[in-house]
Amino acid sequence: MKFIDEAVIEVKAGRGGPGARSFRREKFVPLGGPDGGNGGRGGSVILRADLNVHTLLDFKFQAVWEAQSGQGGSGSRKDGKAGDDVVIRLPVGTQVFKCEPDSSEPGELVVDLDAPDREFVLAKGGRGGKGNSFFKTATNQAPEHAQPGEEGESGTYMLSLKLVADVGLVGFPNAGKSTLISRISAARPKIADYPFTTLVPNLGVVQAKGGRSFVVADIPGLIPGASEGKGLGIRFLKHVERTKIIAHLLSLTQLTEDGEEADLEELFDCINAELKSFSEELAAREQIVVLTKADSVSSPERLEHFKKRFQERGYNVLVISSVVGTGVEELVERLAKSAFV
Repeated sequence: MKFIDEAVIEVKAGRGGPGARSFRREKFVPLGGPDGGNGGRGGSVILRADLNVHTLLDFKFQAVWEAQSGQGGSGSRKDGKAGDDVVIRLPVGTQVFKCEPDSSEPGELVVDLDAPDREFVLAKGGRGGKGNSFFKTATNQAPEHAQPGEEGESGTYMLSLKLVADVGLVGFPNAGKSTLISRISAARPKIADYPFTTLVPNLGVVQAKGGRSFVVADIPGLIPGASEGKGLGIRFLKHVERTKIIAHLLSLTQLTEDGEEADLEELFDCINAELKSFSEELAAREQIVVLTKADSVSSPERLEHFKKRFQERGYNVLVISSVVGTGVEELVERLAKSAFV
């Protein structure tokens, strides 16, 4: 399934049916009077957050959503049938923004579908017109007037999916994010020893002790200059905006372009600079430092050096090896503690 997290749609609610202009005419019933029924209401366009929907791909192929119009009223005071509603099922976490006509730029936030089964009426159907029987009064016994139905609401909207996760994994390419998420959950992202193995966010449900479970999001593509469009840019960072804690992964085997051992503090600060350029609030989110690939570290002294340096800066530091399993259980429990605060 292709991951699409933005789409523009047009919606139009149904028009209300017209009221009927009718007079009762039956044999042996003099002065039957007006009996025109009311028109049915137009169908509405309704959004619903659905846990079984994971991408906005369908909206790339169906950009126009239109509800059914109401039927007109008829004689004998028969009201017209209401138009059927259209229910658009969206992934949980989808934000809906109003767009100006002929523009795909997002404007005002209309609704945030941040909980399963949450519904919102995006475009309300038009009211049906009143039949002439409605206008009968003591002084107007035979009204000729009946109302037309009202137009339904319409508009252009931008859908923007922002994944709902408790924990966000960030770090340089090859920091071990995909390996970790495959170790602690049922997610099976592509894993290889070259940059940008992961091209879209991955979600995994993690089971902790005591029957607790939480959702982890693996965010790909962060490198220096991501805020300027380098690598995969920062377009996926919105998927960690809802997280309660960020696990910042740093590989103990990371090398520079010259083949030298990288300074992990510099890498850490580079990624945080990209987070800050995207969102001050996101950059201020609680972080724990996870030193990965401990089974392949060149020297214990290197591990202890960076562990001490980050602790001196006030960070909680965990050392793991996703391949061997060292420290993974401790990490899961630490993340669970923050996820259930």
